[in-house]
Amino acid sequence: MKIAVVGTGYVGLVTGTCFAETGNQVICVDIDKSKVDKLTNGQITIYEPGLEKLFLRNLKEERLSFTTDLAKGIKEATIIFLALPTPPGEDGSADLKYVLGSANDIGKLLTDYKVIVDKSTVPVGTAEKVRNAIAQNYDGEFDVVSNPEFLREGVAVDDFMKPDRVVIGTSSERAKKIMGDLYAPFVRQGNPVVFMDERSAELTKYAANSFLATKISFMNEIAQLCERLNADVDMVRLGIGSDERIGKRFLFPGIGYGGSCFPKDVQALVKSSNEVQYDFKILNAVMDVNEKQKLHLLPKIKRYFKNNLQGKHFALWGLAFKPNTDDIREAPALYIINELLNEGATVTAFDPEAMNNVKALLGDKIEFAESQYQALKGADALIIATEWNEFRTPDFLKIVSVLKSKVIFDGRNLFDTDAIRELGFYYESIGRPSTHAHPVTYVNPPLAHSNQLV
Repeated sequence: MKIAVVGTGYVGLVTGTCFAETGNQVICVDIDKSKVDKLTNGQITIYEPGLEKLFLRNLKEERLSFTTDLAKGIKEATIIFLALPTPPGEDGSADLKYVLGSANDIGKLLTDYKVIVDKSTVPVGTAEKVRNAIAQNYDGEFDVVSNPEFLREGVAVDDFMKPDRVVIGTSSERAKKIMGDLYAPFVRQGNPVVFMDERSAELTKYAANSFLATKISFMNEIAQLCERLNADVDMVRLGIGSDERIGKRFLFPGIGYGGSCFPKDVQALVKSSNEVQYDFKILNAVMDVNEKQKLHLLPKIKRYFKNNLQGKHFALWGLAFKPNTDDIREAPALYIINELLNEGATVTAFDPEAMNNVKALLGDKIEFAESQYQALKGADALIIATEWNEFRTPDFLKIVSVLKSKVIFDGRNLFDTDAIRELGFYYESIGRPSTHAHPVTYVNPPLAHSNQLV
């Protein structure tokens, strides 16, 4: 098939590349000429494991191309995917200006039947708005389909090539046939293509992400309780995760969720609920728990340093909101950095992929190291904010030789508490017994949104 993908961000580039990988002719459209030039010249613009190999192969085979010309991009395409940003507004609602603006432009260019697909995460009713925007300028035949993406950063290529399910919202039999044929190579093992109406498809994406965010916040609440009751959240996690009704995934406690999806989607679903006069109490609580959890390490750090961080220097491992990505949107590390700087501390950070993005945001407010061990030089303590695999089994002798004190605050529970105790570290993690006998006094941490990020 001939496919156009409007938008070459994270979703658009993965979508275009993976469709090209199954033999389709894909042209991606973006208004950013510098980005289009880079992509055309073989320079990938996002970090995603496994994507660059497919990108370069399909670029070489001329199944994948890029342009800034929307008319050229959609001229021969049967299917046009809209993979555009839907950033949250001040009130939490999804901003549809990019989606509806492109729909309006497409309507002016259509000359024959095409399927326009909402790939972006959009509120219920967006397909109707896109249809109306196109119809203002084109009175011929076309269909609008909702086909939400379910891509996890870090494993997006596998998620696209081997999806658990494909959700397609359409009331058109013609569009249903075209979309079914398009996705057939991706579901040969029998994973379902679920057809439904457009509104249900739009809500499905928000419901899925909000449920997963709820599991994360629930386990973070259990971790808080474990710390107060002297229980071990890892044991609780194993005990409940073996129940097939609950499952093992998304039960790891930590310092909150971040990224481009969960925070935005939960907020948008709450906003949609408010618009129809429904108080979604659970999701309001999920957001509240997550905001506080981002700074759960701060009271532990302040307690150890007797509530005085002035002049203290911290090493920070991990800046991305999760491993295997360079995405720092809503990353807990940024909130931790902000509070440390506000308290008069200094920070040296290391992350395998995300440092350039943080440099662009923070400039010289913190220092950046060339390696995880270099970051430890002269630090009073190590803080772990992202669970990169290379942080899981470090050289502890090297840590001891560089770090000023054997003190670690672990926001991702990377190390075994017994092993770390034997090594003589003061070690605080999330929801597990600490490696010290000091009495624990809990205070409410500042809300993560209480201060604007520096």
